[in-house]
Amino acid sequence: MNLIEWAVVGVCRVLLWISTSVIFIILVANTVLRYATGTSLQWANEVPELLFPWLVMSGVVLAAAYGAHITTSFLMDAVPPALRRWAAIGSWLVVAALYGTLARATFQMLEIVHDEKSPILQVPGSLTYGCVMGGLVMLALLALKSAWNAWATPPVPSAPDAETAVPEAHW
Repeated sequence: MNLIEWAVVGVCRVLLWISTSVIFIILVANTVLRYATGTSLQWANEVPELLFPWLVMSGVVLAAAYGAHITTSFLMDAVPPALRRWAAIGSWLVVAALYGTLARATFQMLEIVHDEKSPILQVPGSLTYGCVMGGLVMLALLALKSAWNAWATPPVPSAPDAETAVPEAHW
């Protein structure tokens, strides 16, 4: 694991744990208050709504870092290793460019959504959009790393009668 991947995974793990823990604690405390006293925290619904995008984006980026997304590889398994390598390089570069484009478009929207505030806490909408933008940047970095790995790793021919190994899920 190189430095970029290590940093991305570290940031996403911290965000995942913090957002999950805070959401859980707030929901439990609000539920206890509701049943024990008949009241609830007014802001208790807003905080999970604000933290949920952070939870989701960190999970998406971690899944990309560990290769745990669903893939269909039957077509790529049927082509020669050299072509597979160039297709991987090209597709990862296209993916990185698309994530970069989405991150740039999200950045341009930050000023617009900054004026939208949550009703009780008055948190600007740009916080959530910033989370999405950060996730897209991290996904672009991981795609560039995958393109580099495809470039730096020479193609390995497989035996014609060998079955393709299915990668193990990283849970």
